[in-house]
Amino acid sequence: MHIADHVKPISYLKSEAAQIVKDLTESGEPLIITQNGEAKLVVQDVRTYEATQQTIALLKILAIGQKQIDRGEHVDGDEFFSELDELDRQQKLR
Repeated sequence: MHIADHVKPISYLKSEAAQIVKDLTESGEPLIITQNGEAKLVVQDVRTYEATQQTIALLKILAIGQKQIDRGEHVDGDEFFSELDELDRQQKLR
């Protein structure tokens, strides 16, 4: 994606709204809207926005996990699965 190809003035947004919706829905590429020559908005279709938000959420989870590992707040995988096996065994005994 070449950002320069996706930069339009606000007057374009006002006059071509229906075409913009069609184009963004088909391409998934964002459109940068300028006002007085300065970038002000990013417009994108809902599917792309939702996918971006899901990606951000996953990255946040990974970052939290990495911080926990860095602080030593984790359990070895073998130990974790042993604890799960023990819990499962206890549940079956009840």
